[in-house]
Amino acid sequence: MADLDNKDQTEMDPADMEDVEEVEEEETGEDNSKARQLTMQMMQNPQILAALQERLDGLVGSPSGYMESLPKVVKRRVNALKNLQVKCAHIEAKFYEEVHELERKYAALYQPLFDKRSDIVRASYEPTDEECEWKQDEEEELTEEMKEKAKVEEEKKDEEKEDPKGIPEFWLTVFKNVDLLSEMLQEHDEPILKHLQDIKVKFSDAGQPMSFTLEFHFEANDFFTNTVLTKTYKMRSEPDESDPFSFDGPEIMGCTGCTIDWTKGKNVTLKTIKKKQKHKGRGTVRTVTKTVPNDSFFNFFSPPEVPETGDLDEDSEAVLAADFEIGHFIRERIVPRAVLYFTGEAIEDDDDDYDEEGEEADDEEGEEEADEENDPDYEPKKDANPPEECKQQ
Repeated sequence: MADLDNKDQTEMDPADMEDVEEVEEEETGEDNSKARQLTMQMMQNPQILAALQERLDGLVGSPSGYMESLPKVVKRRVNALKNLQVKCAHIEAKFYEEVHELERKYAALYQPLFDKRSDIVRASYEPTDEECEWKQDEEEELTEEMKEKAKVEEEKKDEEKEDPKGIPEFWLTVFKNVDLLSEMLQEHDEPILKHLQDIKVKFSDAGQPMSFTLEFHFEANDFFTNTVLTKTYKMRSEPDESDPFSFDGPEIMGCTGCTIDWTKGKNVTLKTIKKKQKHKGRGTVRTVTKTVPNDSFFNFFSPPEVPETGDLDEDSEAVLAADFEIGHFIRERIVPRAVLYFTGEAIEDDDDDYDEEGEEADDEEGEEEADEENDPDYEPKKDANPPEECKQQ
């Protein structure tokens, strides 16, 4: 039988052989297409992606084998380079310490301007006409007729209502305009934040460990007796001895809040709930009143404590990571540019930073859709129902 098969293959017409090759190529192409489709489906599965990411994370920093293959004399020289790199990290740490000193120096120059801003906001100072002059952009310029009409309407409004003092709800408006902060706000926080008059940043003194403190200044109110609420962030600018190459500038090591002296019945960080309990033996029901934590912006002043060991559970780590981001954002962006967040101009600038990236993402999605439509094995009905892991509960 083997000889007969060989004979048949030998006597086969060359044209028939070409047909066979074409069929084999088509079958191979079909297999590749199915393989691609299967790969795409697998990569859309969150569990597979998570397992793959875990695998990749485990490979990060693992030796490739190249270093082991180097001659001993070359390895010695590479070790010398690594020692030089550690010295570079220590110099970089000193650089950031000096940057911190510069921040302290210039903070003192900014502060008189910020104090005047606070005076205007809380109506302890009325700016002069000259200080209120603002040159509009060409796009904002109005015709004389429209200016006159706007002036008449503004005067009419002023007659209808009392003259407001300062800039009402300045900081509350800033908070509501910024997504990162508005997510923390609850409805019961807003009446309190209407009394917020200023936020200041204070840096640690020269020679002291690196830190900064956020000071929230409040006018007298019915909610608490404090006039200032504080949040201090402790920082470190030195390489970790156990992993010096991980140094990437100052990092926040921990933060400390303050005690809020709430007026009785006004503590928005707590709420009272009533629960019914049934007695196992007698079957009687009683109502128990219980005090539990409540969502509030003012929880910002009671962060989780970082133990000396530095070990935290996942929830506490997530809370602190978000807290550090918020504290840094208030210090770096909100305090220096508060009026632009009040008007919304800074928010538009922030959004512009993401426009180009968003367009690229849209283009990529469009390409993926086009590829799916051109794929002969693509079946929309199959993709219409997401995997169980992706369905909303």
